[in-house]
Amino acid sequence: MATLITLPKFSDERGSLVVLDNIHELLPFEVKRIFYIVADDNAIRGGHRHKLTKQAAICIKGQCSIFNDNNNIQQEFILDSPEKCLILETFDWHLMHSFSKDAILLVLASSSFDAGDYIYDAYKKVEYAAL
Repeated sequence: MATLITLPKFSDERGSLVVLDNIHELLPFEVKRIFYIVADDNAIRGGHRHKLTKQAAICIKGQCSIFNDNNNIQQEFILDSPEKCLILETFDWHLMHSFSKDAILLVLASSSFDAGDYIYDAYKKVEYAAL
């Protein structure tokens, strides 16, 4: 099941600093790949789950929503601050949507890219047009 964690944030008169220090203590996997999504405000990304890869998603600028289905529970997560980090397990079918115009979604993954790791079939029929 997807889990929302809060990353350490330090603020003062100069602004805020969100820290990913001792990352092996924060995340339940070793980071092998990092990428980010800069999407149009009407973009839909994801629409898959993984056989092996776990991910951590952080909207470092703007906001977006992530729909998640683990074949038992369907949840909607709003990532609207850089200290919110959504952990996606291998069995979590996820769909990123409702990107703000300035959104940047940073993703840390437990494995390098492998096209064979992706499963595109959703667990259940879901009406995504409403998202």
